[in-house]
Order: sequence, then structure tokens, then C-alpha cells
Amino acid sequence: MWLIFTLLCTLLWGLADLFYKIGARHGEEKYSHLLTGITVGLVMGAHAIFVLLTSDVGYDPVNILIYLPVSLFYIISMVVGYLGLKYLELSISSPVENSSGAVVCILCLIFLGESLDLLSAASVVVITVGIVLLGWSERVKANEISPEDKKYRKSAFALVFPLIYCVLDALGTFFDAFYLDDIEKTPLVGVTEENFENVANISYELTFLIAAAVMLFYILVIKREKIEVPKQGTKLVAAVFETAGQFFYVYAMSGNAVVAAPVISAYCAVSALLAAAVLKEKLKPLQYAAITAVIVGIVLLGVVEGLAEA
Repeated sequence: MWLIFTLLCTLLWGLADLFYKIGARHGEEKYSHLLTGITVGLVMGAHAIFVLLTSDVGYDPVNILIYLPVSLFYIISMVVGYLGLKYLELSISSPVENSSGAVVCILCLIFLGESLDLLSAASVVVITVGIVLLGWSERVKANEISPEDKKYRKSAFALVFPLIYCVLDALGTFFDAFYLDDIEKTPLVGVTEENFENVANISYELTFLIAAAVMLFYILVIKREKIEVPKQGTKLVAAVFETAGQFFYVYAMSGNAVVAAPVISAYCAVSALLAAAVLKEKLKPLQYAAITAVIVGIVLLGVVEGLAEA
């Protein structure tokens, strides 16, 4: 079953990226990134409440505050990623965002004094080269597109958004280790071997629900903007895929992390394929080469992670 869960997670997260991009209507919704964040927060919050009501997790609400730093890194990174989808092709943004594993390696190298094995070092180099090539290709492309799109690209520095996502997500993963590596040392309250990861995930999802309420208040009360509910359908579908993928991820990794990790880490390849097939995104050969380099690096890091956990 773990293989089925792995493939389902990979497909669902790839589909989530596709619908995130469809929901990022350029120029139609001023706060489409916040609306996407609200939708995801509502779905994740509903899932957390469902788990609490149907399972004996033994959850202490104080864990929301304890786990807050990690949750905020993840939530802010996702909202920034939604904003970037307004201005950048999905087939470019998704691989860059999923390069966060390389940043985690660098953080561990700098702050924890850990050493990189040859495969990890090679992966980081390949990913870095790929991102640099993507940045160069985007600069070249910016000189060839229409004045309106050029204004958005040059003012927002489109590639910056997935890079910010990448760094924030990496920081979330880096600090996550402090909470989840050792049950004896974790600051989380009331955890056991059975509910350890569940407690962290519920804390994250409930925090996202609170963040959704804050973003909703900002749009409706502070900015006095109207929300066109019928237009939020694609965002809701993306949120459901995101949450369902997270559900299968836990079981896939607990079943066979050695194989599951590299397969799931390459879900950005599914996103790129869907972007080409459904959204008809067309890239230059240099961009395809750069994306391939990034995906190869991500898969290599996934293999290293899986072997380390075996």
C-alpha cells in the first residue's frame, strides 16, 4: 500500500500546483494569493477538526503556540508562492520552490556543523546551477514579452517569489527537526510515539485556519473588498488536493521512506508536465535544461534523505 500512497501523494500535489496556477488569475483578483491561502486554511482546519473529533489523538491546544514558529514559516512561504504564480509559469516556479531541500543542507552545514556527503553536495550544486540558469533565462525572456507583462516581471522580479518560498520552507523544515527529531527532547506537550507527527500536523493545520481568519478579516474589513465566491472553485480544488496529498504523505513515508522520498520530491515534475499539457506553457530549451537540472538535484536529495532514514 505504501507505493500506492506514494504515487497518490505525488499526483495530488502535482494537481494542487496546477489548480493553484489556474486560481491565480492575473489581473482579475487583486488578492488572489490571500484568497488561495484562506481556502487552504479552511480545508486544512476542517481536516484537523475532523481528526480531533474522530480520533483519540490526545491533543493539547497549547501545542499551537509551541509549534507556531514552524507553522508560520510554512504558511507564509505558501502564500508568497501563491503570489508568485501570478507572474511566473508553473513549470518554472514549482521546481524552484521544491529546491528547499538544498537550502536545508546548507543551513545544516552552516549552523549545525554537519558535513555533506558527495551525493548531497552534488545535488546542491546541480540545483544551484539550475536556478541560476532559470534566473538568466527569465531575464532574457523579460526583454521579449509584451510591455504589460514586462512591467509585472521587472517590478515584481517574478523569480524572487519562488526563491522566497524556497528559503522560508527550508527554514520551516530546518526548525521542524528541533520539534520532531527526538520525542524525548521535543517541546511539544502530551506527545507519544503514536501521536507525535499527528500533533505537529494538527497544530500546523489549526494555525493555518487561524491565519485564514486573519487574511479574511484583512480583505473584508480592512480593505473592504468583496469576495466573488463562485470564482474560488479552483482554489478549493487545489486546497483539497493539497490536504489529501499531505494525508497520503504520512503513510507513504512511514511505509518505505527510501523509495517514497525521492518519488514524492519529484512531484514538481508532475506539475511541469501538467503545465505543459493543460496550460500549454511553452519554454525555451535553456529553461527546460535548467528545470531538468533542478528536478534531478531534488530527486538526488530525496534519495539521500531516504537512505539516511532507512
